[in-house]
Amino acid sequence: MEKIKEVIIVEGRDDIRRVSEVVQADFIETHGMGLNDKIMSVIEEAYRKRGIIIFTDPDHAGETIRKAVTQRCPNAKHAFIRRNEGIPKKQGSLGVEHASDEAILEALQSVATVDESAELQIDETILRQYGLLGGQGSKQKRQQLGEKLRIGYTNGKQLKKRLATFQITKERLDQAMTEIMEETDDRL
Repeated sequence: MEKIKEVIIVEGRDDIRRVSEVVQADFIETHGMGLNDKIMSVIEEAYRKRGIIIFTDPDHAGETIRKAVTQRCPNAKHAFIRRNEGIPKKQGSLGVEHASDEAILEALQSVATVDESAELQIDETILRQYGLLGGQGSKQKRQQLGEKLRIGYTNGKQLKKRLATFQITKERLDQAMTEIMEETDDRL
C-alpha cells in the first residue's frame, strides 16, 4: 500500500474510510461545507509542516471547499477524480467515497500544484478553435477537458485561469483535445 507524505484534505469520514482502503495517509476532514476557522487553522498547520493534497468531490461543494483552502494554502497540491468515477452504483451522492481503487490511485499519483502567478501560455484563439469558449457544446467540451486533464470542471473564464495555474502546456492541451475528439468520433 502506497504511503502519502502530505496530509489529504477530504470532505467527510466516508472519504477518509474509502481513501484509507487504498493508501496510507493522514487526513483532515472539512465536514463538508462546515469548513470553519478552527478546521482551517489545522489545515494551515499541516500545509506548513507536511504539505497538503486537496481531494474533494467533483461537484459544486467540493469546488467551493477547494477554492477556500487554496486561498489560504496557495501552493497546495490538488487531486481530482472525474465525475463519472464518483458516481455510486446505487442512488446517492456524488463523491470520492464512491471512486474505485484505480481512480483514487490515479488521482493521487496525478496531483497538480497550482501556480497562481502563472500566465496563460495558450492563446484564447486556440481555446475558441477547439470549441471550449463561446460556442455550442463548449460547456460539454470544457467538462471533458477538465476530466481528461484532471483539473475539474470550469466555466469559460475559469478555464483560462485553471490552465495557467496548473501549468498546462499547449502540447498537453493539444494531446487532450485530440483524445477527446477521437473518443467522441468513436461514439458516433
